Amino acid sequence: MIDDAILEAIEKMEKAVEHVQGQFSTVRTGRANPALVERLQVDYYGSLVPLQQLASFQVPEARTLVVKPHDRGAMGPIEKAIRESDLGLQPNNDGVVIRLNFPALTEERRKEYVKVVKNMAEDGRIAVRNIRRDARKAMESAEKNGDVSKDELERGEKDLEKVVHEHIETIDKAVTRKEQELLEV
Repeated sequence: MIDDAILEAIEKMEKAVEHVQGQFSTVRTGRANPALVERLQVDYYGSLVPLQQLASFQVPEARTLVVKPHDRGAMGPIEKAIRESDLGLQPNNDGVVIRLNFPALTEERRKEYVKVVKNMAEDGRIAVRNIRRDARKAMESAEKNGDVSKDELERGEKDLEKVVHEHIETIDKAVTRKEQELLEV
């Protein structure tokens, strides 16, 4: 019973960590990164479709992203979606591909992005702690029902604490990497 609760908590914590790392990839650094635009919603023939389903991406240079639509009829809607996004990019359409030039970030903007990343990380840590709380409740109710002994409960809580610490440490390392990436000129 205790092991099941811990395994379930580990699974959920790993998903929370993956989610946080996925969110980090959407934060713009000085480099071109397809993750910044692939989730943009494009109004394509009356329905909203993620850009990654409509086009392929290439990064020929560090600050240039090339978006190549699978269907030339999607050029206009893709260009409009990029222009209206909060990325602050001006798409260059040559009729075949859309080029996005990423300007260098200002120091002030970099510091804003660091704050955003730290908030995302804190949300991830909170999610991990909430999962810990739920797993603890499950283990304590198992102990109340007589399914596990007090010693097993204590061992399970120590194991759970170890797992929580590892996942929070993973989030912290990811934040540090992203912060260095953002502050790199």
